[in-house]
Amino acid sequence: MGTLDWGLLVVRLVAGLIFAAHGAQKAFGWWSGPGLTGWQGALDRMGIRPAHLWAPLSAGVELLGGLALAVGFLTPLTTALLVGLSIVIIGQVHLPRGLWNKDGGIEFPATLAAIVAAVLLTGPGAASLDGLLQLELAPAARVALLLIGVLGGMTALALPHLATKAPVHAG
Repeated sequence: MGTLDWGLLVVRLVAGLIFAAHGAQKAFGWWSGPGLTGWQGALDRMGIRPAHLWAPLSAGVELLGGLALAVGFLTPLTTALLVGLSIVIIGQVHLPRGLWNKDGGIEFPATLAAIVAAVLLTGPGAASLDGLLQLELAPAARVALLLIGVLGGMTALALPHLATKAPVHAG
């Protein structure tokens, strides 16, 4: 194993465990988190419908996706999901607050999204379950998954806004 593999391990562990901790806050209320009921209420207040579907799904992507990223399991799929979720988090919550983290801006979630995108594009490295199982994806497929994650996140951001528009009546 080379230094790149060790570096990817550090990056995956840190980013993955941060995502997992955020997911555990939402799913279980750990570390002063809202728990699933509180998270569902927050999504409802943000206009994300149906909140009862998106609350466990988003918490699960953060929790399970973060753990999978940390150990490097099914990394291309995991990272594509986390990229999409990050775009929703940034666009729905942090973008209106500017850049800096001290103001609740995009600085922190954008950094995590960039880390996850970089792992998606480079691969998880040899110090991963994917490496151990010799699960490898062609570079073009990794780029395609990144685009799918980005487009999925942008679509998810647009859907609540589309659903709240009043219908147009002819006549």
